[in-house]
Amino acid sequence: MPVKPLPSIDAIEPYKGGESRLPGFDNPIKLASNENPLGCSPLAKQAYLKAAEKLALYPDGSAAALREAIASRYGVDAGRIICGAGSDEIFQLLGRAYLAPGDEIIQSQYGFLVYRLVAQQSGATTLSAPDKDFVVDIDAILSLVSPRTKIVFIANPNNPTGTYIPFEDLKRLHAGLPEAVLLVIDAAYAEYVDANAYSSGLELAAEHDNVLMTRTFSKIHGLAALRLGWAFGPAAAITALNKVRGPFNVSAPALAAGVAALADQAFAVESAAFNARQLKRVSEALVGLGYRVTPSVCNFLLLHCAPGGAGALDQHLRRHGLIVRAMGAYGLPDALRISIGAPTDNDALIAAVTAFKAAA
Repeated sequence: MPVKPLPSIDAIEPYKGGESRLPGFDNPIKLASNENPLGCSPLAKQAYLKAAEKLALYPDGSAAALREAIASRYGVDAGRIICGAGSDEIFQLLGRAYLAPGDEIIQSQYGFLVYRLVAQQSGATTLSAPDKDFVVDIDAILSLVSPRTKIVFIANPNNPTGTYIPFEDLKRLHAGLPEAVLLVIDAAYAEYVDANAYSSGLELAAEHDNVLMTRTFSKIHGLAALRLGWAFGPAAAITALNKVRGPFNVSAPALAAGVAALADQAFAVESAAFNARQLKRVSEALVGLGYRVTPSVCNFLLLHCAPGGAGALDQHLRRHGLIVRAMGAYGLPDALRISIGAPTDNDALIAAVTAFKAAA
């Protein structure tokens, strides 16, 4: 009899990232994974290449230089930072350190799929609180809290809706949680938000023993291929995560590129400004074609189709060499998530959707 995995593992459906290949197209336009169309900072690329000259050496397992760079950039204690192979790995570490069979996590209705996978891997249960018009509902989340609740995951802004909750609501959520519940704020898209009411949650993580904030270098910094993320939180939580992470979990080239990316704030500012312009243009064009688009503060948008229409539009876009993200796995079968691309890619998207509407 073959060796079998744990029953909780058998039930898992692996996460599927955005596609990058399309039959019949050598270079399809990929608008499925919320990548930075401007690439990455030239300084980050140079640092990566320089670090690649020493591939025979192990990286610094403590990620000291990157943690110090993050601490300097955000004015926090480097000792309360942990780095990971993307923020995804940090979510996995949270599952190992805090979740056991019978425990529960809470997320919003359209929370990032990885949160549920983390719970499943530990034998924990996921409860999803209904949104209000695709915005996280604080009261709905608090109503689900029970003695079994161990972690509340909040993506702010949220993927795939592109919406956010103000800092006042985030503070109200934290105030309503028991001290024994860990609030994890996933701020992967924080750098794209230009709103006075918004906060990444850094302040809450600095002041409380049950708040942890995660960030990524994959989006605004354009380092998705390197798998680099970090978290800031209470010293006890960071210690626990360090106990369950691998000893050399982030590569040396990734660490070097991360330090350089943080030093090039001009690139991050340029990326955010570019995204704001193109997001507005694409959103207005799609709304002008008769589609409903959830207002987004991220580098993607959620487009809603008539019942049964998302699949037809998706196939039409594929025939024109465009890859977007179907949302059935999120319980949104009539929606497509579309990343903001380079101007010519956005032109191609608008033209293809216009042709689809004209043929309908």
